[in-house]
Amino acid sequence: MIFRFFQILGLHQAPLKMKLIIIYIILTAIPMAIIGYFTYIENTKAIEEQVGEYIPRLLNQANQNIENEMDQLNDLSNAIYNSSDIMSILRTSPYKEKSAFLQDEYTVESFLSKTYLDSNKSGIMGAFLLTNNGNYISTKIPYTGFELSDSIVPFGEIHDLSGLSPLILPKQTDLVFEDHSPFILIVNKIEDVENRGSLGTLILAVKVTFIDKLLSGIDKEERATMWLMDQNGYIIYHPNQTLIGTTDEELKNYPLVNGSFRTTENSHGRILFSINQSNTNKWILVHSISMKYLTERTDTVKNVTVVIFILLVIVTTALSIFIAWSVTKPIGALGKVMKEVEKGNLHVKIPPGNKDEVGELANSFQSMLVQLRELIKKNYEIELQQRDAKIYALQSQINPHFMYNTLETIGAVIEEEQSETATDMISILGQMLRYSLSEGKSLVALKQEWLHIKNYLTLQKIRFEDRVIYQMEGEELIDSYFTPKFIIQPIVENSFKYAMSKRSVLHITIKITVYGDELLIMVADNGPGIPKETLTAIYRNLDSTDYFTKESGVGLTNVHARIIMMFSEKYGLSIDSEQGKGTIVLLRLPLINHSRIQEFTQGGEEGEGKNGES
Repeated sequence: MIFRFFQILGLHQAPLKMKLIIIYIILTAIPMAIIGYFTYIENTKAIEEQVGEYIPRLLNQANQNIENEMDQLNDLSNAIYNSSDIMSILRTSPYKEKSAFLQDEYTVESFLSKTYLDSNKSGIMGAFLLTNNGNYISTKIPYTGFELSDSIVPFGEIHDLSGLSPLILPKQTDLVFEDHSPFILIVNKIEDVENRGSLGTLILAVKVTFIDKLLSGIDKEERATMWLMDQNGYIIYHPNQTLIGTTDEELKNYPLVNGSFRTTENSHGRILFSINQSNTNKWILVHSISMKYLTERTDTVKNVTVVIFILLVIVTTALSIFIAWSVTKPIGALGKVMKEVEKGNLHVKIPPGNKDEVGELANSFQSMLVQLRELIKKNYEIELQQRDAKIYALQSQINPHFMYNTLETIGAVIEEEQSETATDMISILGQMLRYSLSEGKSLVALKQEWLHIKNYLTLQKIRFEDRVIYQMEGEELIDSYFTPKFIIQPIVENSFKYAMSKRSVLHITIKITVYGDELLIMVADNGPGIPKETLTAIYRNLDSTDYFTKESGVGLTNVHARIIMMFSEKYGLSIDSEQGKGTIVLLRLPLINHSRIQEFTQGGEEGEGKNGES
């Protein structure tokens, strides 16, 4: 295609230098520019999507915080129930004398001031208690409107307080405080539980500044704008207080789906809007931020990248001109030889060349190939010997604590004169030691490994009695397949080590299944589970190729390392754990039967034992 392009432009007879420069521009400069441009566009979209998905979650949390704050404000009416004096006044029959009312009015309003206004925890500006006998009012700031005194009915009559909303917005009342602070009215009915009647209604006027405190953590750099409005667009809170109490005419342009986002173009540029609607009050919390703030770092990187790209184009073009004059066919021939070596052919020969730098490079490369062949052969032999030694060392380990605890249990059984149990334990321990110390085979019959772990669980059952319950499934498969030696016990030991002290009864399940051409061995327990940080560290160790520098004993890393070295990285160990629910360890092995045993053993050795006998 490039040659045809040269023919069209009449450049097929052009010097090699010019061809290299043109090819460089076509294959490097232009693609890099295109890739850089689309990378910038995609990064901008990714930032928009990430922020658009992240901000609604923050808004949802902020809305929950607002609702929690509203719930706490609603709970403030409980203070009246906790005051026997106030409840006694509210239960008083309609007053016959105004002096009695005035005395009780002073008591109630002092209580309202001390309880709701002095603390100033939630920005309460005023408390209005409407009762059957009259209205009690205590405010921190003078106000106009809301003339309840004009509506007080003659003493001895009952107020009709039905139909009040639990929340009143400023647009629903003529109440105005002297400093024109924005507020909302929270309405709570005061019930007489003992007499099953209504005593009145408590109305608290609360500054909306508490919303500002709840939202301050979302945008610490104060680049975004957030406001709160009802379903009709009436603005309840806005950082620009002049907009509080007005209607947002842009409501129709905001995202329609709760928890969604939308980018809109206006006179200020591209703006990202995100919304979240509360479940209780159905208030809409809106977050808007200019896209230029979100992409300013990307823009800086883009500008720096453009400068670097231009410099690189200039430098590399100059280098390509220089190289085009000095490099000809020898470098091409050497390149062909290198391609062969790259494919694995280390026996290629480089044809004799000039005595210049390229010729010296070719001769050095030829000497390197000879030395490389010798080193590979030598290292391969050493690696095979080390691999066999490491595998044998790993599978020969046995936990001394288990030996000590088992012998201690046998001693206790003998002291209790349970000779038959002691005899059984000694026999089982002898079988386990014989299996652990047997030599020479990299694979054993699955039946042997099954019997070994069964013996191990039997000894632990004798030791811990009813505190251990185990279940073994898949016994019908154990006569047919082979497995590496000593790979199940370390997993079960981990269950006893980390789960036994955390559970009154330890449940262990061992299950063997066949899936396709793989043998799966699952070990599950009901332990406390593994914390995420610990599980991450374990997987980091499992993924490391340096298996033998860890003090892992015969633990998870030991088993995983042996499986990988014997077969390949396709197989190994995986862990599924959830705190409080337990841990599942899955061993994935190749399905090895009698017909395939020679594929996985050196020199065609047979697996240890026949049908489980050693």
